[in-house]
Amino acid sequence: MTAAGTPPPVADRPVPRRDEGSAPFWEACAQGRLVAQRCTACGRFRFPPRPTCPACRSFEHRWEDLSGRGRVWSWIRAHPPLLPAFAELAPYIALVVALDEDPIHLRMIGRLEPACPEPAIGDPVQVGFERVVDQVIPLWRLG
Repeated sequence: MTAAGTPPPVADRPVPRRDEGSAPFWEACAQGRLVAQRCTACGRFRFPPRPTCPACRSFEHRWEDLSGRGRVWSWIRAHPPLLPAFAELAPYIALVVALDEDPIHLRMIGRLEPACPEPAIGDPVQVGFERVVDQVIPLWRLG
């Protein structure tokens, strides 16, 4: 583990693009924290990050720490053929997680930790983090 509580880098694979709007999310991940934008006008969470609230169209928001807990909303097992950068991971499970703070509107996608058994819809999950190249990304584990 690194000082930020994240594991050392893994294989060279593509990572999500970091831009001005998403930078606070990626900075929090590097610190071992999960965050999301919250509209300061209506209070609704929004993810992925975007300039306006989908509920009230306000441009005002703040970044809030999340518990990192949620439930499996959906999942798939990815099998080869895959892009070469992902072949060493296959087969792996990708999840859609409904986060506890707002399971209707706040969902994130990520890979299930390899040591975990096959999930069921509704299983509780907890976020972890993995370093891929120069970025830390969320990784989910059952429990």
